[in-house]
Amino acid sequence: MSVALFTLGGTIAMAGRAPDRRAGDGVARLTGAELTAAVPGLADAGAPLDVRDTHAVPSAHLTYRQVLDLVADASRAVAAGARGVVVTQGTDTLEETAFLVDLVWPHAEPFVLTGAMRNPTLAGPDGPANLLAAVRVAASPAARDLGALIVFNDEIHAARWARKTHSTSTATIASPNAGPLGHVVEGRVRLLTSPPRREPLPVPAEPSAARVALYTVTFDDDGLLLDGVAEHHDGLILAGFGVGHVPATLVPALGDLAARMPVVLTSRSGSGSVLRNTYGAAGSETDLQRRGLINGGLLDPYKAKVLLRTLLANGAGREDIAAAFARLG
Repeated sequence: MSVALFTLGGTIAMAGRAPDRRAGDGVARLTGAELTAAVPGLADAGAPLDVRDTHAVPSAHLTYRQVLDLVADASRAVAAGARGVVVTQGTDTLEETAFLVDLVWPHAEPFVLTGAMRNPTLAGPDGPANLLAAVRVAASPAARDLGALIVFNDEIHAARWARKTHSTSTATIASPNAGPLGHVVEGRVRLLTSPPRREPLPVPAEPSAARVALYTVTFDDDGLLLDGVAEHHDGLILAGFGVGHVPATLVPALGDLAARMPVVLTSRSGSGSVLRNTYGAAGSETDLQRRGLINGGLLDPYKAKVLLRTLLANGAGREDIAAAFARLG
């Protein structure tokens, strides 16, 4: 039984400039065959590879449709007998694409995403080691029933908690609220904890049918950017201070928006949960929930946006959205 490897673009596949600029953006990219050829020990990683090149673009260019189409291709690979899936892509949107996959992946077989921070033309590229570890995890029976995973720097992270935490460090992927699920040690997959799987969401037929805005609250915020949000969007993610607070001046506008569309309260802090009933002043989490905002729990603003857009694209109403955030956040 093989592991299906889908190679996208990103730093892991960068090979300098294309001299003849046949690549549309002038960047030479490694094919899947070239990428795997540069990985020592890959032939002994636990399963043969079925390599497929797709969407060779920077991860900043990826769309919901492309990621969901990739999930469909991966599902067909599993149905044909693949024991796991590995995807290589850029790290810029890795935490979001991985979470989207995790929301809809219905199989017990692992779906592992990885990438790199140093491209193959630099000293000490991390792509080969990350790819080798990812294949080992995808081939491991211990990784079954864990949904989507990010494997990076020999650490195994649940997609639901993983974040890119540094713009250049090879240890950029971390799970601030949970820590890694395990490690790859001397080629062995060591799972230290196994969180329970949650029921997957339906794959939206038209993910572009839902538009979700993200608004980050800042010091002495005047809230002018909130004007017109409801005219152009179907939902709003609010990244508030700390445990879910905003200036009192924003409260009326947020209450009005919550009466018209789902507004999800998250924290801009990077880790930790939005609270529910600790503070009671105007603009506190208690006040905002009383005005109709939905508590985002432990989800950071970026993952909350992925979840809300997926729910809206599936036609979920406010009660279903609140229940989903209570379950997944």
